[in-house]
Amino acid sequence: MLASLALLYKLLPLYVTVALGWVAGRYLDASGRHIAGIMMYIVTPSVVFAGVMNAPLSPEVVLLPFLTFSFCSLLGLLHLWLAKRWLHDGSANMIPLSVGTGNTGYFGIPVALLLFGEQGLSIYIVCMLGTTLFENSVGFYLAARGRFSVRDCVRKVLRLPSLYAFFLAVALNYSGLQIPAAFVPLFDNLRGAYSIFGMMIIGMSILSFQGLAGNLRFTGLAFLGKFFSWPLAALLFWWLDSQFLHIYDVAVYRAILLISITPIAANTVVIATLLDTSPQQVAGTALLSTLVALVYIPLMIAWLLPAVG
Repeated sequence: MLASLALLYKLLPLYVTVALGWVAGRYLDASGRHIAGIMMYIVTPSVVFAGVMNAPLSPEVVLLPFLTFSFCSLLGLLHLWLAKRWLHDGSANMIPLSVGTGNTGYFGIPVALLLFGEQGLSIYIVCMLGTTLFENSVGFYLAARGRFSVRDCVRKVLRLPSLYAFFLAVALNYSGLQIPAAFVPLFDNLRGAYSIFGMMIIGMSILSFQGLAGNLRFTGLAFLGKFFSWPLAALLFWWLDSQFLHIYDVAVYRAILLISITPIAANTVVIATLLDTSPQQVAGTALLSTLVALVYIPLMIAWLLPAVG
């Protein structure tokens, strides 16, 4: 119980940041679209690059992002299939991003540090990179397919710098190179901007707090995938690997479980804003999932993590 209360206290600043974003959008005419471009093409690649450069890489560890990426892709494609049959307002293509990924950075990193310490946090960050890869490849492609041709979607994906940042950092890390000391404060500041602006853009995208759910079918399907299907898949992976495969250890199980219970990613709002694909619908659903997470995450942590560990 004390751990749950401490976690709640740690999460409160994130909700204040969302509220500040709403104030900026409502009263200061702040443009979420401009910030979305900065996040996608400058801040996020920098955070990905620094995270991989600082991670202790090995062949097994390098495979972890692709494991998480596989979960995101399978869940995203499954729920896209459902969305095509339930949604008819042009928002179906945002379901894979809403379901497959999560707010693993802005929410997940502080929670992982609180629960796992520095050593467990490094494993979590490596696993988390799989969600970033999904956001910037399959997830972005499926979202763009709602408005653009296959050729245009592939071009947009190939222009996303986060993919190149990841593979460049892996190559440099394996070569034994490190980020020069003079640039470490820069990357630390960019990581702070990543968290602040990532949460503020959710608030900026909400013009009114009335009718946040928008299309209830979209919200219901997004919540089904994010708060039920993803945790179920993580638990199934833990059971299969711990009972039969014996490939990974408890630290990996816990990291993937934490990834599975994070709310809808703020970067989903960023991409919806950039593509102009139901941005208010996505922002409202992301904000609702963030509010639900205030209670959901501590309860799931108290229930699931002790069982895994």
